[in-house]
Amino acid sequence: MTTRSAGGVCQLEAESVSPQLASPLQTSTLHHALSGMEEKDKKENEEYIGEIKGGLRPSMKLVVMGIINKKPKSIEVTVSSKPQEEDKEGDVGLQLKVSFMDKAVQRNARLAGKWGPAENTLSFFPFAAGESFKMEIVCEHQQFRILVDGQPLCGFTHRLSPLASLTALRVFGDLQLTKVA
Repeated sequence: MTTRSAGGVCQLEAESVSPQLASPLQTSTLHHALSGMEEKDKKENEEYIGEIKGGLRPSMKLVVMGIINKKPKSIEVTVSSKPQEEDKEGDVGLQLKVSFMDKAVQRNARLAGKWGPAENTLSFFPFAAGESFKMEIVCEHQQFRILVDGQPLCGFTHRLSPLASLTALRVFGDLQLTKVA
């Protein structure tokens, strides 16, 4: 699966989670193996846009790994119906906005051009300036479950259907991406 990145081309791989959701999560590859990002793709404040072939469905998992900049303001991860372009607005099934100033992770969805009520409740803030992280977005039947460094962070109930219409992943902000799968 070929994707666009500000610095070049990389690939996106989705993983399947076993229905019993054992701990730790057991995964198997659904699509082509991730070839990895090239060195020229690893830079600060980059934007990554990848296609989710066949759309999102329950039991799939998206993984974003990176290193947060030394003086971060925000990071945003969006799962949408089409790549976010300035002149087009698609539906957004999940938008995660990480604010380092507020130590918050806001979740929201946009349906037919309108944003719903934002969710902000967290039990802890897992991100730190200059540190690496691994974010997993697990698509379950009723919700997205978000984990950071293997720890459950929050959930977000699906507001958009069908889930298969969600075909794009976008990541940008104050980070250096090391892997998107």
